[in-house]
Amino acid sequence: MAIADLFVRLVGENPVLQGLVGGIVIAAFNLLGASIVLFWRNPTEKWLDAALGFAAGVMLSASFTSLLLPGIEFASEPSYDGLAIGGFEIIGIIPVLIGFLLGTVLLDRGERWVRYVGPLISNRLVVDPDEADRDTQTDGGTGSEVTSGTESADGTYAHSHAHLATPEASATATDSTDSDARLMSVLLFTVAITLHNMPEGLAVGVGFGSGDIANGIALMLAIGIQNVPEGLAVSVAAINAGLGRSTYAAFAGIRAGLVEIPLALLGAWAVAVTAPLLPYAMGFAAGGMLYVIGDEILPETHSRGYERIATWGFMIGAALMLTLDVVLAA
Repeated sequence: MAIADLFVRLVGENPVLQGLVGGIVIAAFNLLGASIVLFWRNPTEKWLDAALGFAAGVMLSASFTSLLLPGIEFASEPSYDGLAIGGFEIIGIIPVLIGFLLGTVLLDRGERWVRYVGPLISNRLVVDPDEADRDTQTDGGTGSEVTSGTESADGTYAHSHAHLATPEASATATDSTDSDARLMSVLLFTVAITLHNMPEGLAVGVGFGSGDIANGIALMLAIGIQNVPEGLAVSVAAINAGLGRSTYAAFAGIRAGLVEIPLALLGAWAVAVTAPLLPYAMGFAAGGMLYVIGDEILPETHSRGYERIATWGFMIGAALMLTLDVVLAA
């Protein structure tokens, strides 16, 4: 029995229900990845980079084989009822490109929004822009100003500074500042990852909402698999900041589910009810996923000296997704 037939027997033929199940599955994979830290106590940066490279390869192939190309094909069919503007019908690649650009813009704006989360969480870690040029100055006398910073998801830094009166106080204040900075880094990273989960959940819902069960399953498995190293990476960052293993692992799974499950449900419902939206939704999900790859995952995996193993992980992930797409479509 084909995997698609088995899935239909277990879940049913309602695309909205299929999208809901798909969202639950990918959230469960995220929880699995976050929970690995309970058993793999100290994963190295080398293997984390390889795992994230693998995730990027899976997402790249999925964006093309399960979203962009099927979306263009769907919008090119004679039966497709495209939107008409000024007598010009938007069909073929154009709806997909429009959705693609919208998804890219949303993620880009979201990345910029992430930097403003810092003051909402702890205004101690963000200096006023007017003070930025004074961060490296000394106060004179026995005191000095020490700065520390943590890089946010978009490459910017949230700085903290403390005026230190004595050398003895310096060590204590610096330890406290470093701890706060690490915690802020994790919080910002968590917000960024949550933002990135949005197009993933939407993609799974759109895949099932299109009516192509095999394509939906391929997306579900691909995104679920890449959620494992993603969940692991976030949990490792949290542990390095001093958070508890079991507490954060559970939190990571709940966080992913709260984002991915409703968006998968929304994506399936939207395209099932309004078929002309399908190519736009496919392009939108692909644009968001590709933005994440280029802006976040690949730079992160090439920043610590493990570029080669990260690249091999990327290639293996791409090959796996291509294989899944062919096998499930057979």
